Amino acid sequence: MRIVIWHGYLLGGTGSNVYTRSLARTWSRQGHDVAVVCQEPHPERYDLGGARVVRPELGGPLPVFVLDHYEEADPVLLTEMSEDDRQHFVEVNAQAVRRELPADLVLVNHVLLGAPVGAAVGGDFVVKAHGSELEYAMRDAPDLARWGGETLADATAVLAGSDHIVEVLEQVVGNGAHTSRIQVVPPGVDVELLRPQHRSDALDALVAECRADPPNPPEDLDGRAPDPGNAERLASFFAEPAPTVVYVGKVSEEKGVPLLLEALRTMDVRAVVVGFGPAREALERDAGPRVLFTGPLEHRHLAHLWPLADVAVTPSVFPEAFGMVAAEAAACGCPPLVARHSGLAEIATKLEAAYPPELAHLAGFGTGDVDDLRAKLDALLSLAPEDRERLRRAARQTAVDAWSWDMVADRIAGLAGAGERSRG
Repeated sequence: MRIVIWHGYLLGGTGSNVYTRSLARTWSRQGHDVAVVCQEPHPERYDLGGARVVRPELGGPLPVFVLDHYEEADPVLLTEMSEDDRQHFVEVNAQAVRRELPADLVLVNHVLLGAPVGAAVGGDFVVKAHGSELEYAMRDAPDLARWGGETLADATAVLAGSDHIVEVLEQVVGNGAHTSRIQVVPPGVDVELLRPQHRSDALDALVAECRADPPNPPEDLDGRAPDPGNAERLASFFAEPAPTVVYVGKVSEEKGVPLLLEALRTMDVRAVVVGFGPAREALERDAGPRVLFTGPLEHRHLAHLWPLADVAVTPSVFPEAFGMVAAEAAACGCPPLVARHSGLAEIATKLEAAYPPELAHLAGFGTGDVDDLRAKLDALLSLAPEDRERLRRAARQTAVDAWSWDMVADRIAGLAGAGERSRG
C-alpha cells in the first residue's frame, strides 16, 4: 500500500510528532511504501523504518499553536497569522502532497491546518485531530473553527484519540458532515521497544544511550536536545535504589510540573523531570537536589528510564487528547499516575479495569489537587513488593492489549478506500 502522511511540524519531542514518526515506522516495517511530508530538518536522527521524508520550502511563516523554537522555521501563532499567509502555507504543502500521489491513503495531522491541506490536495484524505489545535487555537476563534468545519466536511474519516477529543470537536467545530465519520482510535505504543527490564540492565543501557548523544555544549546549549553530561548525572542519580518518580513532557505550567514538584517537596522521594519548556529555568532553580532535570530525551533513552522508576506521573492541569507518555510508561511496567480529566481519565479507566480491585484507585488523582497527588504517590511508593509487581504486570498487559502501534496502524490503514466505498 502507498501511504502519504502530512504533518506540519517536526518528528521529535511532542505528542503529534511522536505519533507521526511512529506510524511511519510501523507502516514501513509492515511493508507499506510511506512518505512523510513535514518540516523535520534532520530525519536521519529518527528510526522511520525506511519511510521517506519530504520537506516543503515554506517561503513564509510556520503556523503554530504555542510559540516555541523551531530550527530553520519562522513560527507564528495561527491565531495571529494573516489570511494570505495561511492560504500560502496550505497551497505549498498541498503541492508537496500532490507530488507524492497517487496513494492508497493520505493521512493529515491536526484539524488545522491538516484538513485545509487535505481538501486542497483533492481526493480522499483522513484527518487526525490531536487536540492542541482545538484547545490552543480554535476554541476561541470562530473564524478558525468555521474553517476547520468546512474543510473537515471533505474528509473521508476523522480520527480522535479519545472520547474526550470527540467532545471537544463537537464543542469547537460543532456538528456537520464530518460528524458521522469520526472514529476513536487511540495513539499507539511501541511495545517492543518499551518493555520491562531488570534494573541493572536498564541503568547500563540508559547511560550508554546518553553517552551516544550528539554534543550539546553549554556555551551554545540547544534546549530541545538532551542536556550535556546526562550519562554521568544519571549514573550517579541511580547509583543506589530509592523511591523514584519520573515526569516526561513539556516543562510548563499547564502540564502540571509545578504541582508535581510541590507534592514532592515534603516527601522522601527523588524525581527525574524530562523535557523542555518555558518554565524549566525557574522550576529547576527551586526544585532542590533530589530532582534531576535532563532536558528532552528520546524513546531510546526513555525505554530504559521508565523501568528504573516506581511511578510515572502525568499531572497536567490542561485538557489532554490522550496521554501517550502514560501509556508508554505502562508498557515499560512503570505504573502511571495521571490527573483524572480529559483523555488522561481514559488512560486511568483502562488501568483501573486491569488492576487488582483494592489497588485500582491508584491510577488517577484529582486534577490540580496536590494533597490527593501526594497521597496517591505515598500509597504507590509504600506498596509491598508483591503488590508493586502486580501493578507493573497489569500496566504492561494493558499497554500491549489496548495501545500497540501495530493495532493502531492496522485500524487506520483499513480506512484506505473508505471514500470510494461510501460513494459506491
